[in-house]
Amino acid sequence: MISRLLSLWIIFLILFAPTQSSFASIDYGKQTLVGEDFSKLDLKGATFYLTNLQDADLSGSDLEGASLFGAKLLNSNLSNANLHNATLDSAVFEGTNLENAVLEDAFVFNARFSDVNIQGSDFTNVILRNQDLSYLCSIANGTNPVTKRKTKDTLQCN
Repeated sequence: MISRLLSLWIIFLILFAPTQSSFASIDYGKQTLVGEDFSKLDLKGATFYLTNLQDADLSGSDLEGASLFGAKLLNSNLSNANLHNATLDSAVFEGTNLENAVLEDAFVFNARFSDVNIQGSDFTNVILRNQDLSYLCSIANGTNPVTKRKTKDTLQCN
């Protein structure tokens, strides 16, 4: 009887114990996470609403469907990040490294871009303000290693 209860308890712990690599249910909203290391993590659906992520490392992370609405991403590293279908509205991208990031179908309304690295980034189906589009087209180059699309083509630069 005791061994059966112990076995059931172990199975329960295995099935329902949180894993270190899955942060989807965690809400990082309105926090100051300056310099934090979130590299190569599964952050699908995570919330970073109005979060200060200055100098944060999110490189190689899976941020599919995540909300970074109004996030401050000054000098942050989002290289090789999956931002597919992410909400980036009103986010501040200043000095941000977006090299080889996939932003396909992301929501980027009213975001600010300056001094960013977008080499190899994929902006397929991303709607941008004219001034942001002009700026990004002026610096766009490279081909995304995952989607095999040219950055200029994904931005629909002339």
